[in-house]
Amino acid sequence: MHYGLGIDTGGTYTDAVLLRGSDGVVVDSKKAFTTYPDLQIGISAVLDSLDQALLSQVNLVSVSTTLSTNSLLEGTGTPVGLVLIGQHPAEREFPTPDFIVVPGGHGPSGEEEVPLDIKAIKEFGYRTKDKVSAYAISAFFGTRNPEHELQAKYMILEITGKPVVCGHELSQELGAYERAVTAVLNAQLIPITHRFVSAVMADINKRGINARMLMLKCDGSVYNLEDALEKPIETIFSGPAASLLGASYLAKLDTCAAIDVGGTSTDVSAIYNGVPEISASGSVVGGWKTRVRAMKMETSATGGDSHVWVTDGEMKIGPRRVIPLCVAAIEHPGLLQKLNLMRLLPRKSLDENYQPTKFFVRTRYVIHGLNIEEAEMLEHIGSDPVSIHELYTSMHAMPSGKVMDSLIQKRLVQAIGFTPTDALHVRGEYTAWNADASHAGAELLSRYNGRKKYEFCTHVKEHVAKNMAHSQMAFLLPERSKPLVDELLSGLYPAKFSLKLPIVLLGGPVKAYSEEMAELLDADIIVPDHAEVGNAVGALAGKGVKRVEVLIMPVSIEKPAEDFLIFYPGGREHIVDYREAFERARQIGLEMVLEYEQRCGVNKEETQVNISVKNIAPDNWPHPPLETRITVVGVGDPMMIIKE
Repeated sequence: MHYGLGIDTGGTYTDAVLLRGSDGVVVDSKKAFTTYPDLQIGISAVLDSLDQALLSQVNLVSVSTTLSTNSLLEGTGTPVGLVLIGQHPAEREFPTPDFIVVPGGHGPSGEEEVPLDIKAIKEFGYRTKDKVSAYAISAFFGTRNPEHELQAKYMILEITGKPVVCGHELSQELGAYERAVTAVLNAQLIPITHRFVSAVMADINKRGINARMLMLKCDGSVYNLEDALEKPIETIFSGPAASLLGASYLAKLDTCAAIDVGGTSTDVSAIYNGVPEISASGSVVGGWKTRVRAMKMETSATGGDSHVWVTDGEMKIGPRRVIPLCVAAIEHPGLLQKLNLMRLLPRKSLDENYQPTKFFVRTRYVIHGLNIEEAEMLEHIGSDPVSIHELYTSMHAMPSGKVMDSLIQKRLVQAIGFTPTDALHVRGEYTAWNADASHAGAELLSRYNGRKKYEFCTHVKEHVAKNMAHSQMAFLLPERSKPLVDELLSGLYPAKFSLKLPIVLLGGPVKAYSEEMAELLDADIIVPDHAEVGNAVGALAGKGVKRVEVLIMPVSIEKPAEDFLIFYPGGREHIVDYREAFERARQIGLEMVLEYEQRCGVNKEETQVNISVKNIAPDNWPHPPLETRITVVGVGDPMMIIKE
């Protein structure tokens, strides 16, 4: 008997499931805390809690993670140096302040238009090598000829020894600006993804498990872990992708909507006839438009661990994630006493950090790049939780919110606070942790809000449920319908939305929200078995899908019947005859698809291949097309491995 192991590492929890190959049934599932900065501790903990006899029979491991998405959303990626080659508009912004624009680049046919400025690139490498952790390179028409990008890459590698990402390696789409943004974000994620992938591989190898290891991509397909290290940008939204696939798998529905309530955010999506919709224009992450093809979904910054705080008598939720009081009180027993002794703070002074229920602890991350103010504040934060008021006493000055925010973004400090998870503990609907700490926190905050403790927590829960419903409806309806969504969910009218497709809820305590969701939406609300580990299930449900586009164009419009260029990911070729060029392009696409499927553990015979051709030419054109685009798509099911 063979089994599949699915692992999902989120911002709060690392989940694991075992699926039986004979029938695809979940036979074991566990959760453990995600551990920072050493992810392997959490991964080992969750795998240790699984049935070890079954774990030893695993021959397929597939993983997903929200670490990439969270890093980009929270702005905690590593610093990156960017080399722009060619005429990039000076007024465009990039996700890094450390960039240089140098002469170089090619034309639409891949011919060099301006020689590459090698000296400027070398000077940039020497100037930034101690300042950044990785580099990104994007050249004009780098997809038509990657020569300049590759030259710059090898120079930077030789000078710095640090990871370098080229735009052509990530996308074959035109659009130098979007490719540059994609390359920068990819470079930011290399260290994060490397830590995650290395932790998984180290633990699996330590256990002597001989298995094919894959990772879910943001379009719902999978690729092998070595590819993930080179192109971690494709793992953004792999968490939401896993939730949609997991929802469909667990609910046994080919068509459904999915709401996944995680610790950091709530993700909404939908699948129709077993196929998720893919964003044709490229995904947007952290406000940056990329060339990454991802399944359509939307994320809101409200999750089970979102910070609940008060200001001017109003309750706020998020956007930042904190450790729930109930969870922190387990690791820090003294926290409950601090909460019970906490005095009320001046109402006018309250902000997101200055709260009677907010505390800060030092993490195990290595210190780097601190200014004087950050270093001074960090000296007063240790392994025991401290409040802003305690910092004020020890520092003899009111701590700067800006400095604290910077330390949190650099992951040197972790915040603790009241959350929706605490609210559920007070209501008695989810009691996995220290409910006394949740009660103490709710008592403090409710005094500022004009509500009683239980009423305050009910208000928090209703806010989260309404956010879930709003996010799902705003996703399903056209953009112009969003005012209608706001009105119908306001509760002011005797009407509500009626959905023809069921909504599957995933996440730890989502069962607590099912009644509220049914009140807000007229829909079949489903909480399937193993909903708390749905993402780990989804990691195994991904297919091996590879899509390769190969382009054929004449070298010269004046001589359209002779001399053709073939453009494909990573290169180009020159062939005189059009028919030979067509067959070569088709062969290139097919070879790339089958080689990819093989790396996913799917052999040639088990791969479904579809080849489509699109020609562009004027009416009554007597010559070969001005452009031929050959698209080769291969689909394989890695789960066949565990069924053998």
